Amino acid sequence: MNKDLVTIFELEDADVADLLALAKDMKANPGAYRTRLAGQTLAMIFEKSSTRTRVSFEVGINQLGGTGLFLSSRDIQLGRGEPLSDTARVLSRYVDGIMARTFAHQSVVDLATYASVPVINGLTDFNHPCQALADLQTIAEHHGDLRGRKLAYVGDGNNVAHSLMMACARTGMDFACAAPSGYRMDADYVAKARALADRHGVTVVETTSPAEAVAGAHVVYSDVWASMGQEAEQKKREQDFVGFQVDQALMAQAASGAIFMHCLPAHRGEEVSAEVCDGPQSVIYDQAENRMHMQKAIMLRLMER
Repeated sequence: MNKDLVTIFELEDADVADLLALAKDMKANPGAYRTRLAGQTLAMIFEKSSTRTRVSFEVGINQLGGTGLFLSSRDIQLGRGEPLSDTARVLSRYVDGIMARTFAHQSVVDLATYASVPVINGLTDFNHPCQALADLQTIAEHHGDLRGRKLAYVGDGNNVAHSLMMACARTGMDFACAAPSGYRMDADYVAKARALADRHGVTVVETTSPAEAVAGAHVVYSDVWASMGQEAEQKKREQDFVGFQVDQALMAQAASGAIFMHCLPAHRGEEVSAEVCDGPQSVIYDQAENRMHMQKAIMLRLMER
């Protein structure tokens, strides 16, 4: 792997396969890895609050024998009065790795550029690679081989959609995104994903029809309509996303045995019905658990000396 994990695009196919195999073994045999990062410290920078990201990284580094250091936007001058280049260089003198959950994607890019220790993208407004990699692990647990499967994403063409699209292209899965006009994914990133998908013989499709996207899908995925920082747009988005709820009628158009996924938090009655979110096809808690296992694999590969 490269020194950092900023997006899945920078990973090689072999890197993704290695992380999936390692996360699977770490989940099955946690005791074998208890001291692998002994004495190491992960700085965890949070501009955005989080339940799953903070707990999964902090518990994960502890289970590897290391220490997690939580740094909120109130604790450090991230981009306010001190250049990110200085923050990255100073933290590199203190810690062995940096995880950052930020608004601007460029913040993580800059941290990775100037830090001499590994930097992990815990989430930006453009990308969420740890989530997508954990999702691949969850899909493999329920469907076996990833190649030849189809994932349908219904909702805003946001950071989660971008990372899922690239994860599918990397692993030979077809990807379809159904989003209203005005909420499509970034065009340049779609072009990169399609070029990668072509090399793997799979497709990346954008549509405004949830039914078209979900048809024959092995995985149906949803996310909130208004992400953190978009609360002022909530009412408008609720209107724009009418018809984009994942309900039983939409799930019925997926392949037999299809699973429902959501990165959480979920708003039942908005982007997904309670019947689907809490029903037998839902694997949302498996996803949440696998965030920790996959992130442990990422930390081990990047930070182990």
